[in-house]
Amino acid sequence: MAMEPMRYDASTLRDYARKLLCKAGLDNGYAEDVARTLVEGDLMGHDTHGLALLPAYLSQLEAGTMTRDGKPEVVSDRLATLLWDGRRLPGPALVHAGIDTLAPRVREFGSATLVIRRSHHIACLAAYLLRATESNLMIMLASSDPSVQSVAPFGGTRALFTPNPIALGVPTSTTPILIDISSSITTNGMCARRHLSGQLFDEAWMLNAQGEATRDPGVLFADPPGTILPLGGLSAGHKGFGLALLIEALTAGLAGFGRADPAEGWGATVLMTLYDPGALGGIDALRRQMGWLGDACRSNPPRVEHAPVRLPGDRAMSRRAEQLSHGVRLHSTIVAPLEACGARYGVPFPAAQRHLHGVL
Repeated sequence: MAMEPMRYDASTLRDYARKLLCKAGLDNGYAEDVARTLVEGDLMGHDTHGLALLPAYLSQLEAGTMTRDGKPEVVSDRLATLLWDGRRLPGPALVHAGIDTLAPRVREFGSATLVIRRSHHIACLAAYLLRATESNLMIMLASSDPSVQSVAPFGGTRALFTPNPIALGVPTSTTPILIDISSSITTNGMCARRHLSGQLFDEAWMLNAQGEATRDPGVLFADPPGTILPLGGLSAGHKGFGLALLIEALTAGLAGFGRADPAEGWGATVLMTLYDPGALGGIDALRRQMGWLGDACRSNPPRVEHAPVRLPGDRAMSRRAEQLSHGVRLHSTIVAPLEACGARYGVPFPAAQRHLHGVL
């Protein structure tokens, strides 16, 4: 039976990440926000957007391209609608601060929206959703990066968009619905991981520079570079293209800062909206509707025997609970770069809990 990856205690990983970020000069409170967000990504199974990002975040701090301390600038505040200039502060810190800012306002106004321009990268969107759903709030979160291009518009061959993720957290009476999708058919992080390991995608999810479909993620790093196909691929990519434009409007458009402006480096433009069901049909009614729908989805006859329908969030919550109890499984490509960061800053990488065999 194949050996599983090594397991690591989640709180120990958070402490390790926090110490490294502080050693790189990040404010302690912000380091805590970043560390817990990255580990939360790994807990939920989004391991291209968990601790895999930590070495790059440290490099950005070292280079001075991520701001180490201070507060975002409040550009506009109309109580239920705010705009911040993030000053290139770490994205996870800004998103958590945004949720803290919106939470009391949504109870008063029913919904509240924050747009952030000039944030740094915000990591895994799903990692923030439980903060809202555990308080019986819905949350929508979207992000784009005006300085990065890896996805061509449908019908084109030159990269223009980022994967442009959008996420929604919905409280229910059982497992919350946690949607985290991108407008592209795969992500930059997954392309990089597969390219470095010499793996192809199972289907043609990429275009080379000549516009030919390919399974090779390496075309994204070629000269001239290829692109990631929008969600829907060659046959229905107009849908992913439309979703990308929607997210650009909600982020860059509402922020007044985006691809029409000079690039400032890796970062994000962010939209988040919180909704209080109590201001509308009520939390009980929301739970009844979504509970019925969830049951109907899960009991739907499966296309593949013994592979029942799962709602978004089912697997993430199951993985999270299991890994909190038994340790976080770090992808094989993640440990060595993390160990190297620890060696550079004199912070020992945590010892693994154990080798585990078999399956969950």
